[in-house]
Amino acid sequence: MPVDELARVDATAACPKHMEYGPCGGVGFDGSCEIDAAHAWPFVQLDTVRWHGVVAERSPRPADPVPEPTPSAGSARVRALLETRRIVVADFPARALDARSLDDCVAEMAGTVDAVLSGDAGPARVQFAPTYRARLIADAGMLPFIGVNCRDRNRVALEGELAGLAHAGAGVVHCVTGDHTETGSRPDAKPVFDLDSTELAALARAAGHLVSVGESPTTPPVDRRAARLREKEKAGAELCFVNHCGGADPVARFIAEARALGSTSRFIPCIPVVLDEGSAQLLRTFTTLVLPPGYLEGILRAADPREAGIAAAVELSRAMLAVDGVAGVDLSGGAAPGRETAHARDLAEIARRLEDAL
Repeated sequence: MPVDELARVDATAACPKHMEYGPCGGVGFDGSCEIDAAHAWPFVQLDTVRWHGVVAERSPRPADPVPEPTPSAGSARVRALLETRRIVVADFPARALDARSLDDCVAEMAGTVDAVLSGDAGPARVQFAPTYRARLIADAGMLPFIGVNCRDRNRVALEGELAGLAHAGAGVVHCVTGDHTETGSRPDAKPVFDLDSTELAALARAAGHLVSVGESPTTPPVDRRAARLREKEKAGAELCFVNHCGGADPVARFIAEARALGSTSRFIPCIPVVLDEGSAQLLRTFTTLVLPPGYLEGILRAADPREAGIAAAVELSRAMLAVDGVAGVDLSGGAAPGRETAHARDLAEIARRLEDAL
C-alpha cells in the first residue's frame, strides 16, 4: 500500500468520526480535534483526500432490485428558482419535536423567505426524522432544504431517508458529517459515522437530489478547504453553504480559490442573525465561528438590538450578494428559547428588506 494511502487509512482510524474524506468543519483554529483538544486533527497534515467513491467495509451482498432514481420534484423546483434569481434561505427556528411551532414559523416566513434549512436544532440531538420534517414543512407551505447528518444513522438508514426525502418534498439535501455525540444534549448516545459528508453527497446525488454541502474557509487546513470542496463536487455536490468566515471579502477569496481549481458550485454564504442575547448565545455555540469585526458587540450594545440586528444582517447580505458566484444567502443562527415565532417574523423582515438586492 502506498505511503499516502497508509497515512489516510491511519487518519480514518484515528478520527473520532472515522471520516474517509476528512477533515470536517470541527477543527479548532490551532488544528486540534473538537472532541479531544489535546490531540491534532488527524487529517490536517495530510494532502486533500481525492474522491475515490463510497468505501464499504465489506463487499455488500446483492441488493433487492429498486427503481432507478429520478430527479425529485423539489430539486427541479429549486433549480428553476436558481436560474431565475438569487435566493434567501433561513435556518429554521422552530422548536425540535414541536409541530405547532413548525407551523407557526412557516406561517411567518412563507412567501418572503424562499426556503428553510432544517438540520440539527441548535444543541438538541433528538428531533423529528429528516423525511418527516420535510413533509411537515412542505405541507405547511414552505420549501424545505433538509440537513442529513452521518452521526445518527448507518448507511442503510441514510439510504432510506434519501429515498423518502425524494417523495417528501425536499428541495435540497444538505449533507454533513455532523457534530459528535459528545457535544450537544445527548452524550449518552452512541455515535455512528458509518459515512461522512462526501460519501453521503454521492448517495444523495444518486437518489436524485440537488445536493448541498458546507465548507469553512477559516478552519484548518485553510489552504486546502477549496480543494476539499472540489472533491465534494466530484461526489455530487452542487451548492456550497459557506460557513461564517468574517464577512464578504473572505467569502470572495474562497470562491476565487475554488473557481481557480475548477469549482462549478453555486455559493450561499451564511449571514449571522443576532437579535438579542439569546440568539447571540446560540450563535456562539457554532464551531470555529468567525464574525466581521465588532459585529456582535455593535448589535448587543445598540439601544434597540433587534433593529440593529436586522439592519446588520441586511447590510452584510447585500455585501455578500455583490460577490460573483453567490447564488443567495442563508440567514443563520437561531432563536432564544420562547422566541421561535418572533424570530421567524424577524427573518421574514430581513428578507423583505433584501427584496431589491435580489
